Amino acid sequence: MTNDQLIYGLRPILQAVQDNQTIEKVFLQKGLSGSLYAQLEGTLRDAGIEPKYVPVEKLDRVTRGNHQGAVAYLSPIDFFDLEEIIVAAQEQGRVPLILALDRITDVRNFGAIARTADCCGVDAIVIPKNDSAPVSADAIRTSTGALLEVPVCKVAHMKDALFVAQSLGLKVVVASEKTETDMYAAPFKEGCMLIMGNEETGVHKSLIQLSDAQALIPMSGQINSLNVSVATGVLLYEAVRQRKA
Repeated sequence: MTNDQLIYGLRPILQAVQDNQTIEKVFLQKGLSGSLYAQLEGTLRDAGIEPKYVPVEKLDRVTRGNHQGAVAYLSPIDFFDLEEIIVAAQEQGRVPLILALDRITDVRNFGAIARTADCCGVDAIVIPKNDSAPVSADAIRTSTGALLEVPVCKVAHMKDALFVAQSLGLKVVVASEKTETDMYAAPFKEGCMLIMGNEETGVHKSLIQLSDAQALIPMSGQINSLNVSVATGVLLYEAVRQRKA
């Protein structure tokens, strides 16, 4: 991240949270105490921000300034409301295409996915507050600027996004290697939200159970899996193909 996205010190971070600035992550020194420190912890908790507790040596490596045991990174982008994005697309007569990323933590994959999403005309990318790659300067560079073009929505839990999408008439399609329904049968022609999972465990079981459809990418080789950014590209372009057919 660039220096202007880094803030440090108890009071500056407390003020940033109270001003509703978009904070990407917060590091607090392990074992620190005091009334102002406790106030910051409480304010972060009320704002739904979960700090990471680290040794003071890590904070010293981040900044040479008087950090007082607290360092925060501001997000380089503003986040959008998912419901507003979907409703706006529908009011404009477009068929919404939303991409949700369930626990994808690799910045390079995140950036590459965002780049493909922009090329495919995705209306918004949804990420969870926790267990997600940060929307950082590195992610923006990897996306070649796509993260500045495609609206990003951050939700407390991915189920929240699923329920919003379904309540507005969208089909929720989950990428899965464990279904017999291939991607050609997926309802991409309708308004839909595609959920991609991380490479180790895939989409969370609870999301699969709540989804409207699953989509399998057909494969013919000996290696039956793709990098998540490549798999996302395959499924998004299948959605584009169906919509142009």
